[in-house]
Amino acid sequence: MTNIIAVLNQKGGVGKTTSTINLAAYLVKSGKSVLIVDFDPQGNATSGLGLDGGPVKTSYEVMLGLDKAESAILVSPDSGISLIPANNNLAAAELELKDQPNRESMLKNMLENLKYDYILIDCPPALSLLTINALTASNWLLIPVQAEFFAMEGIGQLMEVFQRVKQTTNTNLNLLGVLVTMYDGRTSLAEQVVDELSKYFGDVVFKTYIPRNVRLAEAPSYGKPISEHDKWSKGARAYKQFTKEVIKRVEG
Repeated sequence: MTNIIAVLNQKGGVGKTTSTINLAAYLVKSGKSVLIVDFDPQGNATSGLGLDGGPVKTSYEVMLGLDKAESAILVSPDSGISLIPANNNLAAAELELKDQPNRESMLKNMLENLKYDYILIDCPPALSLLTINALTASNWLLIPVQAEFFAMEGIGQLMEVFQRVKQTTNTNLNLLGVLVTMYDGRTSLAEQVVDELSKYFGDVVFKTYIPRNVRLAEAPSYGKPISEHDKWSKGARAYKQFTKEVIKRVEG
């Protein structure tokens, strides 16, 4: 069975794409076959894997039925991660799908014949039709939350959308967990955010926190996950440990 994980927070700048790419990289290193679906019109997962050069088929064409998913897949030579890329054309999908029957299930239909151990969907930072498509297609929701002021802003709204999708278009959707990112243990604010998240979410907050780390921040500019850019960095060690937690939760 393919485990499909939507990586989502409607706030931007929380480490969503970084977490998608690096979770994928360490899943591959654990022997898993992994596909990232870049479902954000900004295309950050595509550029973060160095796969944004030249004309390509994207998640936009595939979701609208103009191309088959298999024909759009690229493979990162550095990490072995497969990717369905995205660009700003995807922003138009909202308008083009609004009158379609079963418009919430277009992504689910696009992915149903793909054979991977894990499919990670890098969602846009918005609660939109694209987001609903991602949640409808997934078994799991992963929420990255930065250990900074306003971290909890919008979380209640996100959980309302999660519950609504679970009750209507996808009864198989479960909360995989909350990942604390940009964590600096030297600050009392970071501890306060973790306490607040633990009160709200309980045990679903992952035990691994992703630290603020220069090497982690610069890796996307080289088109590589942190495992290939600096595997001994604090950020690399954290994502490696986090991936072990994910495998344990998903596979038991």
